[in-house]
Amino acid sequence: MNARILFATTILASGLLATSAYAADEAAATNVGEVVVTAQKRAQNLQDVPISMEVVSASALEAFHAEGFRQVNVPNMNVQNIGGNDVIYIRGFGSPSQNYSFDQAVSLYVDGIYAGRGRQFMAPFFDLQRVEVLRGPQGALFGKNTAAGAISVVSALPTDTFQASGTGIYHFNQDGPELFGYVSGPLSEQLSARVALKLRDQDGFMKNAGQGGREELTNKQVLARLTMRYVANEAFDYVGKVEYSQSRQRGNVTSAGLLTTEQTPKKTRFTTDGPLGEAGFDTIAWNVAGTGTLDLGPVSLVSVSGFSSFKAKHTNDFDQSIPGGGVTPNTVSNNYPEYFQQWSQEVRLQSPTGQKFEYIIGAYYDNGQYVVDQYNYYGIAGLGQFIMYSHFKQQSESWSVFGQGTFHASDSLRVLGSLRYSHTKKRGAFDVASLLGPFPFRPITSARADISEGDVDPSITVQYDVTPSVMVYATYGQGSKSGGFVSNTYATTNATFVFAPEKSENFEAGVKSTLLDGRLVLNGAIYETKFDDLQVSTYNSNIQSYIVGNAAKASGKGVELSATWFLTDRFDVNATGAYQDVKYDDYPGAQCLASQPITACNPAVPASVLANNLKGSPLPNISKWSGQVRGRYVADIGEDLQLTTTVAVAGRSKYFNSDDQSPLYGRQKGYAKVDARIEVSPPEKAWHVALVGTNLTNELTTSGSFRLPAPITTVARALYWVEPPRNIAIEAGVKF
Repeated sequence: MNARILFATTILASGLLATSAYAADEAAATNVGEVVVTAQKRAQNLQDVPISMEVVSASALEAFHAEGFRQVNVPNMNVQNIGGNDVIYIRGFGSPSQNYSFDQAVSLYVDGIYAGRGRQFMAPFFDLQRVEVLRGPQGALFGKNTAAGAISVVSALPTDTFQASGTGIYHFNQDGPELFGYVSGPLSEQLSARVALKLRDQDGFMKNAGQGGREELTNKQVLARLTMRYVANEAFDYVGKVEYSQSRQRGNVTSAGLLTTEQTPKKTRFTTDGPLGEAGFDTIAWNVAGTGTLDLGPVSLVSVSGFSSFKAKHTNDFDQSIPGGGVTPNTVSNNYPEYFQQWSQEVRLQSPTGQKFEYIIGAYYDNGQYVVDQYNYYGIAGLGQFIMYSHFKQQSESWSVFGQGTFHASDSLRVLGSLRYSHTKKRGAFDVASLLGPFPFRPITSARADISEGDVDPSITVQYDVTPSVMVYATYGQGSKSGGFVSNTYATTNATFVFAPEKSENFEAGVKSTLLDGRLVLNGAIYETKFDDLQVSTYNSNIQSYIVGNAAKASGKGVELSATWFLTDRFDVNATGAYQDVKYDDYPGAQCLASQPITACNPAVPASVLANNLKGSPLPNISKWSGQVRGRYVADIGEDLQLTTTVAVAGRSKYFNSDDQSPLYGRQKGYAKVDARIEVSPPEKAWHVALVGTNLTNELTTSGSFRLPAPITTVARALYWVEPPRNIAIEAGVKF
């Protein structure tokens, strides 16, 4: 069966299925219950929301010690980490990490606050209620740079009764402890508070022979959050939050491999410190948020205010091991100090629900500053040592107005229309200097530019209840991401400084069903997404530089399915799966792929590159198939204890994770990873002890790959960013 036939067959099957949440452990023991989400700015049952989305509960994340988005196994979502920056891809589209000033095509919102930079929230999975993953453009209601999708992280709220919890974890393979706890409860009749703290002190999984056998990446973190809630009466509710995070990591996770073979990542490396210092990552971040709701009778007024800032510095080194034996001198490293600050304000007016016509109207504003410096050290045989420096500064301001209306044509039929207008202004400046020696391969340049642009993002959805337990929907929506500047590519001039905004549109149909008295949820969606002026960043090894700009067109189509089945009150299974086919529809002037013969594209000949068109080629970092199966079984141990066993298997098919899409060093094979958790506790969960294993089959995979070329190295070789291998941990916790 070829892919087209399989795709068509799955489309027909999706008439009976729809995308569901694996928040089963938050529901009643005998059925899926009601999973409440805020994907449409209101509290709704997940099964009533006409969006392809997944909801991951806090307990599901905590079960396998997820600390970031790489541990969230949502089909058609992939997270790449190169050089310390996480990039989220949904349905095949995301914004590469190599250009630091990129706004992300998949936007992150934490308690309603837009986070366009990954370092704003160093540990987003900390004392949560849930994580909502919305697939496809969300330009109308979320707005800010949601061309490919949006992720909403919702923190835990203060409770109206006293609660406290403490959990300790020891990771054996990464050799270190992790502690988490919170205290929550009322301070008065109207005021309640919640204080949460997380500490981590771990070694890594890579052995660095050049640093005395040190285990890398070491990780020391402190995270603290104070949340307070004031409820004056039924008409007014205000939640304020202050969060502090500090992260200090040492080392790196690159390993070297051959250019002539398939990927062979290792857990050993060799590096010596260069002139830019020891490899590592240091980040301090502050986040403040306040959300108030005032009931004015015929409408509710909602205000969401936010402040976010961070200072970061990270130094990258690269494995100096020579595949086959020996080491090479330290010839290249880089260092990136960053500073970011953002203020934001959103105001919404919302009608009550249950009316013939319901609406939300609102306005949004933010103001931000971002600075990144770049230091690059090169030690080139026969030429000497060089340090290049660049400075980039950006000031940005955006505002938007938006609205959504829901017309209840009948008890079963609803029509939703949304519209958002966004305006963005940016001012950027870029300067280059040579700090040590005149680097022979880079001119000294500078650039200045201003951007002022507006976008309109509409969407329309038709939603119909076939039965009280089966809902179908069809939607059309658009999303956009603002243009920007090249922030850290040497030789940038005014002519190459600015890249254009990108635009997406999405056609989607789906169905959500709750069957067998709530014991079975079968959900699914089909879609087609198209991008114009897709923003890209690719590495040209011939000139040892990243090329940033816009690809003309790209598109993806696919299917997303899932099922949650409570077979008994002690045994439940969740299965999710997705297929996607994502390609460039037109990409003239693209960099050469490793698979292209020199006669088709010669990177040394500019005219050859200008004539190169990657139409029909897949995008990098995209697996056609992805999915997860997760099962949980609860057994009694005598009269007072329970044994809860949870097993999850997640996998994806092969994908390219190098810019040149090499079929050898640049392709990660398909894999499946197995996690398991065995927990003993009393039925009321007052305490627990658990043994947790992640990646039990010890699959050694890579997040990214890269060809380190001559002359900036004495031996050209492949570099891999290695993902964590197997880890075993013991966990114990208590609740009051």
